Amino acid sequence: MMIIRASALGEIMAPAKKAGELSAGAKTFVRKEFCRDVLGFREDISSPAMEKGITCEQDSIELYNTVHFTNWQKNTDRIKNDWITGECDIFTGDTVIDIKSSWSLTTFPLLASMGENSGYEWQLRAYMMLWDCPSAVLAYCMVSTPEHLIRWEDPSIHAVDHIDPVKRVTRLFYERDAEKEQAIIERVQLCRDYYNQLADEYAAQTR
Repeated sequence: MMIIRASALGEIMAPAKKAGELSAGAKTFVRKEFCRDVLGFREDISSPAMEKGITCEQDSIELYNTVHFTNWQKNTDRIKNDWITGECDIFTGDTVIDIKSSWSLTTFPLLASMGENSGYEWQLRAYMMLWDCPSAVLAYCMVSTPEHLIRWEDPSIHAVDHIDPVKRVTRLFYERDAEKEQAIIERVQLCRDYYNQLADEYAAQTR
């Protein structure tokens, strides 16, 4: 049974042309998942920005704690229900916090409105659903990029320790929404139906 990762939820939640259908992007996502399952592979997708997100996660959590006078620790629990699975960065007891380490000063959203991202929002809605909590925070954190990742870019847009920490954390806030959670359930079911359709097509082809 297909379970969607919270981080991938945005790929299936894009509006379709007709109600009760999947968008072209969602169908592409399901087709890729089907091929991976049949052929038994998982490609290792990486980029300098993604590697920074992994490498600097703790630095960003510490920056967040410094700015907001907290002492939150990295969550290591992965939760799943009948539709989705995920591992939030921080769970405070009534709020999930997702930390995004910005690649450089040129990509860091100084204003909350600059950080609006539907994919990230769906990811946080999945976390609220999984952790059964009423609110979520998307936190963009700007910490210095490790030198080996910078490569050909101007180092001055990556070295940020001299900038006031308060200026290097931008937060967006979300409240739990039952209608959007129902939309998640319905969209996952559509993905499962399409996945089964692909499985039937493949079975017929290989008889």
